[in-house]
Amino acid sequence: MIPFSLLDYVALFWYIAFWLTFAYVVDHSHLRHHNLSHLMNGHRLRWMRNMSTRDLRMIDTAIISGLQNGTAFFASTSLLAIGGGFAMLNSTEAAIRVFDDLSIPVETNRALWEAKVLLLILIYVYAFFKFGWAYRLFNYSSILIGGLPYAKTADEKELEIAVRQAANLNAMAGRHFNLGLRSFFFSLALFGWFIHPGVLIVSTTFVGVVLIRRQYFSQSQTLAMHLQPEKASEKEKASEKESDKT
Repeated sequence: MIPFSLLDYVALFWYIAFWLTFAYVVDHSHLRHHNLSHLMNGHRLRWMRNMSTRDLRMIDTAIISGLQNGTAFFASTSLLAIGGGFAMLNSTEAAIRVFDDLSIPVETNRALWEAKVLLLILIYVYAFFKFGWAYRLFNYSSILIGGLPYAKTADEKELEIAVRQAANLNAMAGRHFNLGLRSFFFSLALFGWFIHPGVLIVSTTFVGVVLIRRQYFSQSQTLAMHLQPEKASEKEKASEKESDKT
């Protein structure tokens, strides 16, 4: 049996509960409509609408290529982190000796060390699957972009369906990318557990506060909300109708 102390269980519960609660608030609660990720989905829709009016779409394929390259980078980093985790398992005895030689008191043993490292590896495996799937979705999104009808010649209803399909698939890719990136952030918090359970509680809270601020109280969130893509697109449509009348 793994020799977890009561404080270890409390810290691990806090870590898991904080992560799940944050995920629920950002992805499923009514507050999701105000976070940065959700607001950017509206801008994805405006992007697809604007793209349908362009005859040449090199800029759009370049954007998709950049998104794919960033996702591929994090997927590769996940594999490196998984390999590093197994290297940590192979160096358990050396790691324990290092902790014993530290001037600060760090309680650890083989079973406890291996349990922490295995949890870390599982997080990076989860992150890899999210980044890998996000990469595929961005690839599918590029196909929809290639098949998006030209606004001046397409049927209006058909165009709107195609635009929303491309935007929704791109948003889905972004969501899985965000889930993988979130795993990376919380994996950094887990390193605090290697020092002390109390440090895990503090590091988890710190990471959570940083992510909450970025999603709801950052300058980028304010800018994304201020642009109001849905209203902007409505104004664009209204101006187009007025120009057609004249």
